[in-house]
Amino acid sequence: MKIGTEDCRNLERALSLEWLETNGRGGFASGTVAGANTRRYHALLLTARKPPSERFVLVNQLEEWLDIDGQAIPLSTNLYPGAVHPAGYEHCIEFSTDPWPTWIFDCNGIMVQREILSIHGRDIVIVRWRLIGKTRSRVALRVRPKLTGRDYHGTHHENGSLSTEGQVGSGMVLWHPYSDLPPVKAFHSGGYRHEPQWYRQIEFPVEQQRGLDAQEDWWSPGEFTFDLESRSISRLGLTSEAIDQLDIAGLVKREKIRRDTVRQTASAADSLAGDLQHAAEVYLSRRGDRQTVIAGYPWFTDWGRDTFISLPGLCLVTGRLDVAWRIIASFTAHLSEGMVPNRFPDAGEQPEYNTMDAALWFIHAIDRYLAASQDEASVRETAWPAVKQILDGYRGGTRFGIRMAEDGLITGGVPGSQLTWMDAKVGDWVVTPRHGKPVEIQALWVRALEVGETFARRFGEADYADRCRGDRSRAIASFQKRFWYEEGGYLYDVIDGPEGHDASLRPNQLYALSLVDGLVPRDRAQQILRLVEEQLSTPVGLRTLSPRDPRYCARYEGGVVKRDGAYHQGTVWPFLLGPFVTAWVKIFGRTVATRKKARGFLTGLEAHLQEACLGQVSEIFDAEAPHRPRGCFAQAWSVAEPLRALIEDLGVIAETSRPKIKTVILSRRRESDPVEKPSSKTTVPRQKTSGAKGRALRDPLL
Repeated sequence: MKIGTEDCRNLERALSLEWLETNGRGGFASGTVAGANTRRYHALLLTARKPPSERFVLVNQLEEWLDIDGQAIPLSTNLYPGAVHPAGYEHCIEFSTDPWPTWIFDCNGIMVQREILSIHGRDIVIVRWRLIGKTRSRVALRVRPKLTGRDYHGTHHENGSLSTEGQVGSGMVLWHPYSDLPPVKAFHSGGYRHEPQWYRQIEFPVEQQRGLDAQEDWWSPGEFTFDLESRSISRLGLTSEAIDQLDIAGLVKREKIRRDTVRQTASAADSLAGDLQHAAEVYLSRRGDRQTVIAGYPWFTDWGRDTFISLPGLCLVTGRLDVAWRIIASFTAHLSEGMVPNRFPDAGEQPEYNTMDAALWFIHAIDRYLAASQDEASVRETAWPAVKQILDGYRGGTRFGIRMAEDGLITGGVPGSQLTWMDAKVGDWVVTPRHGKPVEIQALWVRALEVGETFARRFGEADYADRCRGDRSRAIASFQKRFWYEEGGYLYDVIDGPEGHDASLRPNQLYALSLVDGLVPRDRAQQILRLVEEQLSTPVGLRTLSPRDPRYCARYEGGVVKRDGAYHQGTVWPFLLGPFVTAWVKIFGRTVATRKKARGFLTGLEAHLQEACLGQVSEIFDAEAPHRPRGCFAQAWSVAEPLRALIEDLGVIAETSRPKIKTVILSRRRESDPVEKPSSKTTVPRQKTSGAKGRALRDPLL
């Protein structure tokens, strides 16, 4: 992704374009092309103390000035109330994300390059500067790091408890602003002068738009100086690791090789597929000594539902089978009462079990893993017992009234709970409770019973297979008898709810077409798809509610209540393009014309990769044009589901190191996110609660 001079020097445009660097441990660096932080989540060194949770902002930004023959020219940019200072964006002529965020500045004819990269598997961020070309001028670079030391959901303000001391050594400086957080070490190739200063009222316009605290104060411990010379690189490495030396050049070299290897696996046959394959890696992270998926950046950690919806696209179609298995094994270890965790809290508390669908998506993902890997031994030993525990848990009943009803369908829900993916809640208001029998839950249940029967027969448990077969037949019969909404010509969204049946036209019914062959007769399925195309489809995803519904919300904006009220009441979600494309190809046939039509549903994402977070897909969009990106600027399932559909359903071949995986996946398709207590230094806005009281952190500060 490359941004030219015109956009780099247009402040509004450059502030709207964001970049993201992740370290595979839950930590990340992010900011804008302009250089100014517009969110509380933008930071240079943001680490996860218990990966991927307990995230803290340690270093917020660097302020950089070039001294050229006595004239000071800024490279960095910051926003203050009514002022932009410094205004380094005015000198930027190019920005690129390859192989990591890289800026080129033209400072009175002297060209300077800046690079920022996170090191995979380490809590290390490296910044490098170099001159491009030769100059007779004396060029010096002054760099002031800006520090806070706060929970990444909070804001930081000047206070007397911050320690202003610094330990200065040869090529290394250590600062330890707060004793309850790790110190920051800076390894550098220049000089350093310790001179603490406060920078007050830095402004975050995105937080202002969200109706939240939009200012904070940064502490700067001192100033680095570098003499920039032709053919030499000035370096600064920032880390929270307890190390005494840092081989910056070696780390950069190894990171470049690693990224080149990842890029070489991306598809060259379809540019969107190649870009999405490259984007997918940032969501794979460690959870302690295990593997997990970050649901989205900047504020999510790992969520069960998001993980297993995303796993086929992030791991299976990209050939990361070893990663996929480690993720499955990681969640298997947390199985409880037939449920997998919906969320691991930020502060490492007990997992939360508050979803009807996460465990069923888990079963689906296991089946897809086995089809791709043929790793029967691992599945039989570790995953198959978990599958049975889930099926039996749903049969007998588990938390929140989730159970198999007499008609063989799954019901669930208690007052004050929100158990499906449409889970917005503000205070006691559950926006879309969907209690009763939601349509996609039934499709997932039928699918899970199919997997149960298949596995049982494969592993020699005929009685269990027969039981699954019987339950599945009963569920299908009940579904086909009860879910068709004749007046509207589509499926009910929920039946047997507290107020009867819910005939809202929503995209959830697509899963009844995409997950299970023949669950809906073909003529009815075609009618559903045409309605979805007409009323729900947009260039960047599917609306969550028909515009003809009086509850429809065209924009996701404003304060907490207004935004949460719109979250699933029209707001567009790009991950829904996955089941839409799958269903379209399955129902209308795998002809060239059908695939071309289905591929057209994804074209809007290609343009989106050049806006918001460059190279990534946002969580949500406004329901009406111009469909502005909202929510998280990079979302796992927004990348994973379109990528899966491109490879599985549209025949785009992933150039992985395991060609046989592609054949298996495609042939089957032919067959049928304790919290730190805020101190005087940190202001943390009141958050939604989780569990039975509500889901936190879909937008963590709502």
